[in-house]
Amino acid sequence: MHDQYGLDAETAIVTGSSRGIGRTVAERFADEGVDVTICSRDSDEISDAAATIASEFDGECYGVECDVRETDSVEAMVEATNERFGGVDLLVNNAGASFMAGFDDISENGWDSVVGVNLGGTVNCTRAAGEYLKDGNGAVVNVASVAGQQGAPYMSHYAAAKAGVINLTTSLAAEWAGEDVRVNCVAPGYIATPGLASQMGISADAIDRESVDRTVGIEEEIADTIQFLASDAASFLTGETIVPKGKPQIEDTPET
Repeated sequence: MHDQYGLDAETAIVTGSSRGIGRTVAERFADEGVDVTICSRDSDEISDAAATIASEFDGECYGVECDVRETDSVEAMVEATNERFGGVDLLVNNAGASFMAGFDDISENGWDSVVGVNLGGTVNCTRAAGEYLKDGNGAVVNVASVAGQQGAPYMSHYAAAKAGVINLTTSLAAEWAGEDVRVNCVAPGYIATPGLASQMGISADAIDRESVDRTVGIEEEIADTIQFLASDAASFLTGETIVPKGKPQIEDTPET
């Protein structure tokens, strides 16, 4: 690997990381020798994940129970990371949640919960880690969704929240450029996570990564993109949203 694609950061926080894309990103960072804090709302699950990552990779891994919707919980997680590792160089805002429902059937609580995790959580974590990121030319990678660009029927709450994450990325990148903090975003299409397997019956084992002719990716491919955005290879990228979604979906040209 060329050196610019490696990570020279010392410490990272990856939210929503007991499993799925966040877990894969945390493993990738730890494999690069970065000390990583991972968090989720399930204390037992996150403790088990942290112990496994720490035993298998070079970087230390610290598991913290945290609800990204709650500012006190987020601030405690960031402060604990600083006390343990001495700062925060990278922040990956991956925590997310959703459910399928028509707009008319989404309750006020359901809407607030989904927006609170996806958009509010991104805001809370970025705000809490900001002072540490500014101390050392830090980088933020937000995880949105292609739904935030093109909408998603029966997931209007999720799509609206992810659209907010994409716009927040652009806005904050302009504000924090003078602080030498890069802020970028990944907006994946369909990824073969356990959630997709339960909803659509598509598992990662069925995905051939060498095939170009596909519209479903795997977690490792999103981790590749996030690592790139966190590395020096992306030093001239800030405020951008990369959309890994496979083969373009182009409608047939209508006859004239």
